[in-house]
Amino acid sequence: MPELPEVEVVRGGLEPAITGALITGVEVFDVRSLKRHNALAGSFEALLTGERMLAAVRRGKFLWLPLSSGRALVIHLGMSGQVLLRSPGTAEDGLLRIRLSIEHPTLGEYWVNFVDQRIFGSMAVDVLLPTPDGRAGGFSGPGLEAGWPHASAALSASAAVATPNPLARATPARPPAPSPAAPSPAAPSPAAPSPAALRPPAPSPLAAADPPPEWLAAVPSQVAHIARDPLDPAFDERSFFAALKRKNTGIKRALLDQTLVSGIGNIYADESLWAAKVHYAQPTASLSAAKARLLLTEVRFVLSKALAEGGTSFSETYVNVNGASGYFSHSLNAYAQQGKPCPRCGTLIVRESFMNRSSHFCPHCQRLRLRSGVSASR
Repeated sequence: MPELPEVEVVRGGLEPAITGALITGVEVFDVRSLKRHNALAGSFEALLTGERMLAAVRRGKFLWLPLSSGRALVIHLGMSGQVLLRSPGTAEDGLLRIRLSIEHPTLGEYWVNFVDQRIFGSMAVDVLLPTPDGRAGGFSGPGLEAGWPHASAALSASAAVATPNPLARATPARPPAPSPAAPSPAAPSPAAPSPAALRPPAPSPLAAADPPPEWLAAVPSQVAHIARDPLDPAFDERSFFAALKRKNTGIKRALLDQTLVSGIGNIYADESLWAAKVHYAQPTASLSAAKARLLLTEVRFVLSKALAEGGTSFSETYVNVNGASGYFSHSLNAYAQQGKPCPRCGTLIVRESFMNRSSHFCPHCQRLRLRSGVSASR
């Protein structure tokens, strides 16, 4: 399933292409992809046609496009969903479920195709609700988060957005697989992005005076229960650490709980736990404050590194808006590495069943450490 890095790659690809664009037509080829759309609110096609898209926003694994009507188009990729930008008249994408015909002020006419092999993904038109804390509902690009910097530029129908042609089918070069002697993610290399690098700059006094748009501090109703993700500037670390202490569960279960922290799936949970040397079943209440903080640091680093490498692609089920795959799979230290030497100590990586999926860990580096009165939950 696409996790935070993969969904953010899609969001970043859509942002310059859809901001300020008019939806001129909607075609639904498979109504199963509307499973999250409330038909009582109106026809999906009618609610979208004639709307102008204002931005591309993400919280965890959810993506939404605020509309000029005050609603939002919510996109969930599910297990295999793809959002592809295509020039009109190009060959049909296989497994096409929904198509939006778009007219952009500078890019002209093109299609936004929603492709989904397993039909676990969806599109829906939803109402926007104010965020309880008054902060931005999700990540909508550098400079569109804390304090509402350069608002007027973002709302100028994006005519001045300088970006490569989003319809280009560029394929990134695939780097060679890392050697066992490669540096551990626990020690960030200068080339890897720090989590802070993904956070927006401080707002300038001039830009901060601009009124924020209504969609900024809002979230779709069907996303409101999803917690903020670790790369969100509004992520509340203190509340997160307190929740870990209160919970009676294993740490990986907690990391996968989207009501506690969003955007982390099986791949990045395994990678972060490996980097922090924490067993996946380690009880959350047993983590020291220092270990919990180290784990959050590693989560942010792993997510940031995966984002910089375009996400993780094991097959063609995940691609960016141009159809190109990510290459973080070459940087994996634990996930899907069972039977291979741990890059840190050489012990063979082990795979164990976990919540109808698998956990991958080093039995030497990631030992389960229990203390009296604390039970493990696998």
